[in-house]
Amino acid sequence: MNNTLDTASLAPTDTPVGQTPYSAWMHTDVLHSLQTPVSDHPGEHAWIAHVQVSELYWMLIVKELQTAQRQLRENNLGHVYRTLMRVVGHQEVLDANWRSIDWMTPNDLMAILSRAAATYGKDTALQGWTYRHMVYLLGIKQAEHLQHFEPQPARLAQLKQALAEPSLYDELLAYFSRIGMDVPKAVLARDFSAPYVPSQAIEQLWREIYAGPDINLQLQQIGETLADIAEAFSQWKYRHLMATRRTFGTRPAYFGTEGVAWLAPTLDEIPFPELWSARTFIGNPPTGCPHMAKHKS
Repeated sequence: MNNTLDTASLAPTDTPVGQTPYSAWMHTDVLHSLQTPVSDHPGEHAWIAHVQVSELYWMLIVKELQTAQRQLRENNLGHVYRTLMRVVGHQEVLDANWRSIDWMTPNDLMAILSRAAATYGKDTALQGWTYRHMVYLLGIKQAEHLQHFEPQPARLAQLKQALAEPSLYDELLAYFSRIGMDVPKAVLARDFSAPYVPSQAIEQLWREIYAGPDINLQLQQIGETLADIAEAFSQWKYRHLMATRRTFGTRPAYFGTEGVAWLAPTLDEIPFPELWSARTFIGNPPTGCPHMAKHKS
């Protein structure tokens, strides 16, 4: 069977006058009109493009995580794995994107931000609704951030819904329950808008999943991909922290709080907590290992 695309058999297109199919499909004219610098700094275009690329990839990850949730509800673990692997790839782009603004010094950033504030008003990175939606889907639920979106009622409603609904991790735990694993009812029926509280029972499930290298291979594969996602998420936050140190110093940033002081504690906000804590107990230390007795229980 010949699977080569037969372009001659395609129906007539609706390509607008003055556009190629490529430019019409990708909306390149619109895309390249969205960078509107407000300063005369030669690097502002790069700064805007960096942020806009991040926004696009955050939304791409949001859509992928929502797809993975739907696939979990359908008990389709094979498709879940493929979807989560795409998230890992998207995160690599987000990490590499920092390189495009590594040239910035405080002089550069202040020249750009001062004009942006004069044009649009003082902003904060906390106003990014795509990032916040992604974070909620990863299971880090913090209702206090909703206050930043009151000027955007539609986005506020979107985030309130994401806050109240199960995260990707919640959907995975529900899947565990459906396949007969002992997930406490309190975990399944909890208030999803509240911060997740790690459970020893869930930690034990991960210990059982990783009880040996040749069992539960599909679930271990999912676990390792989630670990990749959580690690990349933490890596991105570290890059954000270091970029702030590099370009902002200890200036007050978020509502009068020093930016570095605000960001540093977020490095401890790691998704899928029991997946990590269980690793203290996974594997058999060699005989005589000084850590064996300590972590045997």
